[in-house]
Amino acid sequence: MSLPIPFVNTVERLIPRERRFDDPLSTLAFGTDASFYRLIPKLVIRVESEAEVIALLKAAHAELVPVTFRAAGTSLSGQAISDSVLLVLGDNWNGRDIRQGGEQIRLQPGVIGAQANAWLAPFGRKIGPDPASINACKIGGIVANNASGMCCGTAQNSYHTLAGLRLVLTDGTLLDTEDEASVAAFRRSHGPLLAELAELGRQTRANAELAAKIRHKYRLKNTTGLSLNALVDFDEPLDILSHLLVGSEGTLGFISAVTYDTVPDHPHKASALIVFPDVESCCKAVTLLKSQPVSAVELLDRRSLRSVENKPGMPEWVKGLSANACALLIESRAASQSLLHEQLTQIMAAIAHFPLEQKVDFSEDPAVYNLLWKIRKDTFPAVGAVRQTGTTVIIEDVTFPIEQLAEGVNRLLALFDKHHYDEAIIFGHALEGNLHFVFTQGFEQPEQVARYEAFMQDVAQLVAVEFGGSLKAEHGTGRNMAPFVELEWGSDAYQLMWQIKRLLDPRGILNPDVILSEDRDIHLKNLKPLPAADEIVDKCIECGFCEPVCPSKGLTLSPRQRIVIWRDIQAKQRAGIDTSELERAYQYQGIDTCAATGLCAQRCPVGINTGDLVRKLRARDVHHAGSANWLAGHFATALKGARLTLRIANGARKVLGAPLLEKTSGALRQLSGNRLPQWTPALPQAVAPIHFIPPSADNRPRVVYLAACVSRAMGPSAGDREQVPLIDKTRMLLEKAGYQVVFPENLDSLCCGQPFASKGYAEQAENKRRELVDALLAASRGGLDPIYCDTSPCTLRLVQDGLDPRLDLFDPVRFIRSHLLERLEFTPQDKPVAIHVTCSTQHLGEAQGLIDIVQRCTREVVIPEGIHCCGFAGDKGFTTPELNAHSLRSLKDAVQICEEGISTSRTCEIGLTQHGGIDYHGLVYLVDRVTRPRAGL
Repeated sequence: MSLPIPFVNTVERLIPRERRFDDPLSTLAFGTDASFYRLIPKLVIRVESEAEVIALLKAAHAELVPVTFRAAGTSLSGQAISDSVLLVLGDNWNGRDIRQGGEQIRLQPGVIGAQANAWLAPFGRKIGPDPASINACKIGGIVANNASGMCCGTAQNSYHTLAGLRLVLTDGTLLDTEDEASVAAFRRSHGPLLAELAELGRQTRANAELAAKIRHKYRLKNTTGLSLNALVDFDEPLDILSHLLVGSEGTLGFISAVTYDTVPDHPHKASALIVFPDVESCCKAVTLLKSQPVSAVELLDRRSLRSVENKPGMPEWVKGLSANACALLIESRAASQSLLHEQLTQIMAAIAHFPLEQKVDFSEDPAVYNLLWKIRKDTFPAVGAVRQTGTTVIIEDVTFPIEQLAEGVNRLLALFDKHHYDEAIIFGHALEGNLHFVFTQGFEQPEQVARYEAFMQDVAQLVAVEFGGSLKAEHGTGRNMAPFVELEWGSDAYQLMWQIKRLLDPRGILNPDVILSEDRDIHLKNLKPLPAADEIVDKCIECGFCEPVCPSKGLTLSPRQRIVIWRDIQAKQRAGIDTSELERAYQYQGIDTCAATGLCAQRCPVGINTGDLVRKLRARDVHHAGSANWLAGHFATALKGARLTLRIANGARKVLGAPLLEKTSGALRQLSGNRLPQWTPALPQAVAPIHFIPPSADNRPRVVYLAACVSRAMGPSAGDREQVPLIDKTRMLLEKAGYQVVFPENLDSLCCGQPFASKGYAEQAENKRRELVDALLAASRGGLDPIYCDTSPCTLRLVQDGLDPRLDLFDPVRFIRSHLLERLEFTPQDKPVAIHVTCSTQHLGEAQGLIDIVQRCTREVVIPEGIHCCGFAGDKGFTTPELNAHSLRSLKDAVQICEEGISTSRTCEIGLTQHGGIDYHGLVYLVDRVTRPRAGL
């Protein structure tokens, strides 16, 4: 059934075409969230303003069009998908207002949770909720799901730290609870609604049995159903309304902004891993720890520990733990180190009488406690990594009363055995009785669905009925638990939820079948297929953690969406369905606009690099192996050609002038079908060939300088205030530090192979890499001398693909950090400097090293928010400039107080200069400018 014409007309009048998606590829891409459900929307709209949301809701309300809101799409229970209209937050929802020295913060719904904490960090504060997805999920979803996490418990969740809310109701009415005029207008326009809410509150508080049940339920972590505690905690109807929106999962209104009372973020912390001989003693310890100064207590059953026992850094004794062992990962935080030590003594005294199998004592060493928390965080992906292709990983989320936690754990383990979920593990936030259990499940066959249904019926009876617990502690009800809400809450509370829903959404258009559904089988419908696509990506669980770092997200597809589409193409091809149209669309959206820099792998719980899939697909389509062979064999000639091209372009600039050349090249690019690159003022001039000086027999330490091919071809742009080429500047700095600089022989013929690998020419790439390694061995006297590479992507290419162990290869950051700091004296400049940490620098683990070096060089450092990859990606900035432009769309505003930016990749610097409006240079330029040789060298 199509959407009503009046609604479509309103949308077309209101929303530009580039923000409306109804083609098969886009709707399929947006048909998934992190849950195991799929609904294909008829229309996806990227909304950029509150006014647009208001107008769209009015139109949807008038025409009975169901609408679902999406922030990051990391929801686990199916609450961010729709088969009607999906409203997705665009770029312009990132506002914040820090108040009272950080004690409050107002945030728009598009802010990523971790970014909010980064803003609050200088004040020693953070937001209360701390979900595991905080690096990807957004404030809108955090509030709408009342998400919590390892440390926040119930006291610091969104409900209990809410200071104000700005919301839009289903009829398009706007209410800001912190704005007196807005409140007054709402009281006039919606007085009867407020009166009904007040009456519902009075009736609920007067019903002693129901009120007691609500209070009991929210003593626990609980996100099953609507937030009925609002009716017993408040009597002012506006307070009731704003707190009902928390945890409503988009079923009652749109959250346009939220104000949080923030919580302290204590700087001193320590963690310990305590292993008990059985579940019973472990859970008894939890009840004692509840009253101790702990910030987090995580339970890991024996199965969880077994799933990660072979991970690097795990103590060897983990493999020998008994079959019934159960561990607690305990963290304590304090405002001072002395107070922390007092707390640790108190904690250990409280559980000193318990027998232990093993333990890692409390440690304040970041290397130790980060490893302990990595063990905990690795449990979920460990299950995902061993699952069968075609199955999904399900993470359920229940709460038992803490005094019955041991029995609850054992009963869950028994259900795993009964239903043959042998791989299932249990871990969770023990202080709240909140357990996550993870298992793998297929949905392709009816018997698989029946098995899952029988298991969930048993879980519901166990948790909700026998123990009076919560079926959803922090992941939201969604459509996953909607059929079980009445079972958990009882008829009176369930009908009360329906009353609230019909009061605030009388036409039932907001996220139907989420939280409340009249379909008792909704949790078994629209189950998401995860068909085999390619072994590179088959372990993907479509969680969306990768998306914030992807430069093409919002332009075309994200890594998650690339995998979704490729899975669908492969499944349809196996079924004999024609996929030619889908593949044509995927060529640009999925392949051509992928930067393939692999940042997605750093965020992926199972380490998937979607760029590897894209490179494989590019290799499948390559048709110029002969040209690639010639280029590899005549690389020095190709380099001369590149220099000649740059000289011609610079000559044209001198003749035509930069504005006319830019306009002319743009027209030529358009006429060529975007095959010709466009000239911009940031384009480099040609660099002169290197003048080689034979090594001398002096006493200076030697360093082999591997100048990347881009450094050998590209000098500064004509308008750059720095006119010394990178090669010369690097040699000057190294010699200033007392080094003799040596170049490999036949340097102009050498290449790391990256240009070939990125285009899918793996054989030619490997040949060039091996040739380079041999040359480096010769130049470094068999590995005796360190090797300095001036471009981080080339360093990464050589390191990732297996460097000869005799070679010690450095990127600029690591060499300066480890070899030059002790040889140079720094005098920091006053002018602020922007930093772009390249993808390769991040992969090399040198991001903080780069920041630390720049902080030695200047008194003010600017790191633009939300720019993880510049999208230039080798030559993508030339061939697909829209990717670079999209990725850096916020750069200019972020660096406006700076006159210079620093990076470690010459090609990245071209795009950064163009879109930032300031000159970006290699790190050595800044270091050379502010240093002199240390006395005594």
